[in-house]
Amino acid sequence: MGKIKKFLSDVMSEMRKTSWPKSKELTKYTVVVVTTVVIMALFFVLVDLGISELFRWYIDL
Repeated sequence: MGKIKKFLSDVMSEMRKTSWPKSKELTKYTVVVVTTVVIMALFFVLVDLGISELFRWYIDL
């Protein structure tokens, strides 16, 4: 039980040292992440459609 208490105490100590982002920074980071995810999703949709179309074209030969 003593090890668990020490571990939780160490976790709390480290959490106090952590610098959390400000609201503006957090908003900026969120916009960057969401934008990146949307762009990557569109990219993979286009690649998937292209590969699917190639397979359909090959099968129709």
